[in-house]
Amino acid sequence: MSRAGDVIENPVTGERIVVRVGTEDSGGGLLVVDGYIQPGGAVTGEHVHPAIEESFTVVSGRVGFRINGRESIAQPGQRLHVPAGTAHDWWNAGKEEAHVVAEISPGERFEQMAHNLFGLAQDGKTDSKGMPNLLQAAIFAREFSDVLYFTRPPLIVQRLLFGALAAIARSLGYRGSYPEYLERGPSERVEVEPWTGSPNVGVGQRAAG
Repeated sequence: MSRAGDVIENPVTGERIVVRVGTEDSGGGLLVVDGYIQPGGAVTGEHVHPAIEESFTVVSGRVGFRINGRESIAQPGQRLHVPAGTAHDWWNAGKEEAHVVAEISPGERFEQMAHNLFGLAQDGKTDSKGMPNLLQAAIFAREFSDVLYFTRPPLIVQRLLFGALAAIARSLGYRGSYPEYLERGPSERVEVEPWTGSPNVGVGQRAAG
């Protein structure tokens, strides 16, 4: 479980995540992170969280959002709420690093999913967009079906296809979740100011001594 100040990076998607409220801090009910996305960086793809709510506040940069099919560019200070069950995607739409505060509730299972995706990327086991190969994706999708699913291909196709492929993936040694990724420590730890519940307050950070 994460703690405030943990840093995790995805070298493929260009995401650098600094934890503001970790799942250890909140008992799993809330995860708040500062996300730093390099130019051209993006999350893994348009997706839906069946039972997780997210809110995003842009601190700096230009961030593109697609929420329920509606695309826009969010400006600094703008806050967007994504209810559970809503298709969404977001990316750095500018030429400079973008900084976004994301609030995720509940946070524990989301965090486990993210650690696996980031771990696979760190180990060179994803494509250029941060997606694992088809067999890994199939068993990953089965493991974290309560957390998210991608909008393409259609969900019914995913369930039929991934259900068949998951058995093959298991026989070849793939796992839906890897203990080594859940146990892998942060790339570094930094000091962060206390989270006040206001995404525009206390977003600074400094290296831990």
